[in-house]
Amino acid sequence: MNKFISLIGCFILLGSGMILRAQSNYKIINQIHLEGDGGWDYLSVDDAAGRLYVSHATMAVVVDLKTGKQVGKIPDTNGIHGIAVIPSLNKGFTSNGRDSSVTVFNLKTLETIGKIKVTGRNPDAILYDSFSQKILTFNGGSSSATVIDPKTEKVVTTIPLDGKPEFPQSDGKGKIFVNIEDKSEISLINSTTFKVEKSWSIAPGEEPSGLAIDNENHRLFSVCGNKLMVVSDAVAGKVVTTLPIGDRCDGVAFDPGLKRAYSSNGDGTITVVQVVDKDHFKVLENIVTLKGARTIAVDKSTHHLYLPTAEFGPVQEGSRRPSIKPGSFVVLEVAPVK
Repeated sequence: MNKFISLIGCFILLGSGMILRAQSNYKIINQIHLEGDGGWDYLSVDDAAGRLYVSHATMAVVVDLKTGKQVGKIPDTNGIHGIAVIPSLNKGFTSNGRDSSVTVFNLKTLETIGKIKVTGRNPDAILYDSFSQKILTFNGGSSSATVIDPKTEKVVTTIPLDGKPEFPQSDGKGKIFVNIEDKSEISLINSTTFKVEKSWSIAPGEEPSGLAIDNENHRLFSVCGNKLMVVSDAVAGKVVTTLPIGDRCDGVAFDPGLKRAYSSNGDGTITVVQVVDKDHFKVLENIVTLKGARTIAVDKSTHHLYLPTAEFGPVQEGSRRPSIKPGSFVVLEVAPVK
């Protein structure tokens, strides 16, 4: 009888362990409601200022991360895609796809300083490269990148690319990497000469969008349309491995403190990938979020993740995408469970 009870106890403990292992190590701790309707794209954390910048239709919305409240906006950013900030210059920059421009704004007052016409069509992602001290827009409509001097707010040069650029990353030491979506490759730009030095295939990954970088291990994480995260060696320019992720991904973020890459998937999940060492990685879990939460940013000081989304209605006639319910735009704040 005692042996039987002990046996039952063991099964209960094992079962409990299985339940515990099935539970997520992350949870949604807040839904930050923001004004406005329409679509969204990238978002960016300013760790030093404790601010989150969110692209939203025709404006950038600014959130105080301590209070989780909207504290301002930068209007007239038609078809905004991304936001880059330079605290030392007290300037921020947005890439505006519909009028092929960059809006320059004051980080303290959020007032618009001016607009810069880029040399390509539909500037998508935008990056500040600390090595060259230049702003770059990656122009999806013309397979090019525009280099801008943030001090003078003038265009310096234009870089021809092999195909349609998606998200870029800088190693801060003279190298800029960018996903080339239609060629399924990564291109390396020398940020002294502003020329493409080399490109490499990321097969079996297809249509890469988001890109993150682990500068300690010199590894790049490309999230791809065929539900793969491709890890590349940034020095050798070759694929190291691939990992399965969720569907309809568009963004990826890397947290150097936890040594984790996070793929944001529009199917309503985040795939968490742990760095074991520079050549080995494992999927820890798929966090449940909300449908449409396909782009992501990480606050490296708190390890919190931020993802924008909204509630959806039916697909309207003449459109391939579902309609967005007015007043439903939110940013999800996802945190590790302590």
